[in-house]
Formats: sequence, C-alpha cells, structure tokens
Amino acid sequence: MFEEFIGTKAVSARHQFDVAALDAWLRQHVAGYPDGALSVEQFKGGQSNPTFKLSIGGQHYVLRTKPAPAAKLLPSAHAIEREYRVMDALQKHGFPAARQYALCTDESVIGRAFYVMEFVAGRVLWDQALPGMTPAERAAIYDEMNRVIAQLHTVDYEAIGLADYGKPGNYFARQIERWSKQYLASQTETIDAMERLIAWLPANIPAGDGGDNCASIVHGDFRLDNLLFHPTEPRILAVLDWELSTLGHPFADFSYHCMSWHIEPGKFRGIAGLDLAALGIPSQQEYIARYAERTGKRIALADFNFYLAFNMFRLASIMQGIMKRHVDGTAASAQALESGRMARPMAELGWAYAGGKAI
Repeated sequence: MFEEFIGTKAVSARHQFDVAALDAWLRQHVAGYPDGALSVEQFKGGQSNPTFKLSIGGQHYVLRTKPAPAAKLLPSAHAIEREYRVMDALQKHGFPAARQYALCTDESVIGRAFYVMEFVAGRVLWDQALPGMTPAERAAIYDEMNRVIAQLHTVDYEAIGLADYGKPGNYFARQIERWSKQYLASQTETIDAMERLIAWLPANIPAGDGGDNCASIVHGDFRLDNLLFHPTEPRILAVLDWELSTLGHPFADFSYHCMSWHIEPGKFRGIAGLDLAALGIPSQQEYIARYAERTGKRIALADFNFYLAFNMFRLASIMQGIMKRHVDGTAASAQALESGRMARPMAELGWAYAGGKAI
C-alpha cells in the first residue's frame, strides 16, 4: 500500500511470527490465494499496529496485526477488527478503501490478531505543501481530499451496517474522557498544558454535541499521508489507517484534518505561514466553505478554537502513548521517540487555541 514512499525492511525481531502458520491459514481463508512460497517484509514507519507486505505467486497482500504479544496494550487500543469492519463496509459501498480479504481474531495462529487486505499501488504524499507540483496540481489534490472527507461524513452508516459502530451522541464529552484516561495511563512526565486542557475542554463543549443528527462515520486521523493517491491522477484510491474510526461528530474529524493550516512547516506536517494563494492551496476559509457545500453541514467559526484545542489535546495524548511504548520498548518503529517528544508542544499549541489564539 505504501511501498513507493515508505518502503519495506526485514521483519524486526520483536514483530516476527510463524510465517508457515500464517501461510496455512491464508490458504484456508483467502479466496484465490496463489501457490508458491510466501515472503514477508515489514513496512517502514507506523507507530501503532505493525503492517507487513506479503508476496506469493506474483501477488501481493497487506497484513496488519496487533503489536507483538509482549506489548502492553492500553484499553481499547489496537482494535484491528474495527479497522477491518469499517473498511470492508465502506469499500463495498463505493468509498475509496482497500478491499478486505480475511480477519483472524484467534491469537493462537501467529500469536496476535490480524487481518489481510488488498495491496493498492499508488502515491503517499508526505509534505502538505506538495513540493514539485504546479498550483493547479496542488489545488486538485486539496479538492480531492475535501471531496473524500465530505463523502465519508455523508455516508448513511445505518444503511451500510454500521449503526452500532459507535455511540452517535455526546462525542466530544466521551472522547475527552477517553483521551484523558489514555494520557494519564501513558504519562511519562507532567505536561502542564495537558492538565489545563483536561480541565478546560469538558466545560467548553459547543452546544449541539448531544444529538444523533450530528453523527457520522469519523476516520479519526484523516490527513494527507493517510491517503493513497492514484500514481498519476489527483484521485484517492484508498484511505488508510482506520484505527481511530468510530461514529462521532463530523466537525471533530474535519477540524483535525484542518490542523495543518495552524501548524508551521516542519512541525508535524503544517502549512501555516506559507503563501497559500501562490501555491494553489485553498485558504482554510475556502476549504471549510467547500466542505459545507458538499455536505450541507455548516460549521460555526466561533466554535473552531474549541475544535482545534480538542484535536491538539487528542493528538498530544496519542503522542504520549507512543512515547510510553518507546519507553516500554514496544513501539512499532524507530521514529517513536521523535513522535513522542511532540506531545508537549502539541499540547501547548492546543492550550493556546483554548485561550483564544486567532484562527
């Protein structure tokens, strides 16, 4: 899925498993599984669920697993069966997601739960400024991102069998509680901004969070480098990494996607301060307006500071979890320490928006 830009490596020692056992299981459960010798490589990058490239008989698959058995998993984390379920439902109803082949929750097979899905050849674009592209090409990429997140937020989740995929009401309250607990469970140092956000966010939730009418499928990590683009066209072939998906408030998902407009280049994929008009990248206001046109959902700009503060708090909690896994020696990649160190500055930026920083 991401070989062109991330590449693969030999399977690391702590993520190794019984390849013969996997091969035997796949022969029984994957339709059209070819003859031949199965080879396994591990994709570089990724902090959470280890991901592997499977090659056999001239065909390729993607294997995604829970962390190795020795990993200390936080409650509700690494629920790969949820990733499998949401991608399977969406892909079957016309949304760009990888085709799913098989899910195994029996950890006795290779020592951890896993699923196998389609290997999609395409581009992963890492830099939000899209260097090397023309203004028109950048505009097309951003419009395609906008189109696909709008498509996600207008999917009839009940019609595709996902009515029980989450609780549609009180999303912000539940998420704040969840990520506060996750942060405290993975805390390795005191971050004052996080302590302040934990207290401030529940008291400042915008009105209207309690109704079912504002619910949609939310991805939870919808950003440029979680999108697989066609090799030559500005067209998304698959949205990746659904670990944080649920039923929730679409504005939480969309404002997370908009965070790059508020983060400086070189600091967690930001475009703040760049000459967006010259680059062909829409302003945040233009981007929000296009999303509203496509979805019919109107975002009150007066609430946007809360949405940004919430998402930066949530991201800081995730980064703190990565730091904890680094400390425990169970992180899925060598970049874990660098990502974990972003928890403090992300929390501090979130607290600045909670305090009314201009958007």
